[in-house]
Amino acid sequence: MRPVLLVLSLSLPLSLPLCGAAEPDRAAVRKKMERVMGPLPGPERKVPLDPKEVSREELDGYVRKKVTFAAEKGDRVPAWLLVPTKRPGKRPAVLCLHQTIAIGKDEPVGLGKKESLWYALHLVKRGYVCLAPDYPSFGEYPYDFPAAFQRGDYRSGSMKAIWNNMRAVDLLQSLPEVDGGRIGVIGHSLGGHNAMFTAAFDERLTVVVSSCGFCSFHKYYGGNLKGWTSDRYMPRIAAEFGTDPKKMPFDFTDVVGGFAPRAFLAVAPVRDGNFEVSGVKDVIAAAGPAYRDRNAADNLKAIYPDAGHDFPEDARKTAYEFMDQHLKP
Repeated sequence: MRPVLLVLSLSLPLSLPLCGAAEPDRAAVRKKMERVMGPLPGPERKVPLDPKEVSREELDGYVRKKVTFAAEKGDRVPAWLLVPTKRPGKRPAVLCLHQTIAIGKDEPVGLGKKESLWYALHLVKRGYVCLAPDYPSFGEYPYDFPAAFQRGDYRSGSMKAIWNNMRAVDLLQSLPEVDGGRIGVIGHSLGGHNAMFTAAFDERLTVVVSSCGFCSFHKYYGGNLKGWTSDRYMPRIAAEFGTDPKKMPFDFTDVVGGFAPRAFLAVAPVRDGNFEVSGVKDVIAAAGPAYRDRNAADNLKAIYPDAGHDFPEDARKTAYEFMDQHLKP
């Protein structure tokens, strides 16, 4: 079944917080998120990126480079960098974030078994420069979360990933092949909410695509937030908020409403066993006023393919065309 592209205007359940309409208070949203994730590091944490090329392969219409870059002192992030070789010049770029999978960054670039999640490979062939980093503790990136928490560097894996991704945007903007004003982010599952969390803190990401990445906390496994509480995510959800959505300082309504007027597409399959589709519809409805009041209703979209926890072909086609619309001149 082909997914239908919709801009929803459903009424919001009273249990969900409504985002401000006319002018989203992004600073307030970030403060709510920091109560759960811990503070975003300040600029003093930045060090020179010092990118290093580990390997290079000339492939069909693009170059695939394995690189590392410095996220902060003593910590380097492994990543794949895909650069088109046809028609030289500055191009739009996409940060491509992987799902929960042991091979991490390898999957989006086409080195995993599931072609539906090769979005970095698909996008480089559409002319984008693509950067696919490992999330901390996946792929070639071992990471000791408890040690980082004990040092006081971070309070959550989510915030560490946000910081790394912001440094990845720094790297993209430094590349001569990239138009630094045209950068988007895409991800599936872990990558889907990782993309959203990063975009909430980094407004240089002008287009956000999240596949199977979220639903309202109230409808996540009936309101049981245990799945969000590991060190890789947000342990404060258990330690300080009792895994109770009613006690959470933020919900995805805040996150998506805060994107306005930037372009946001949610891909939410109707049979996704991780994220309840009605909880996605609630979030899109709640964010609607923020977009409509800024004359940007067309920038907020959601599709609901007849699929499980996957990124099916028709949904990918819609997602890539959405990125083209907003990132290509």
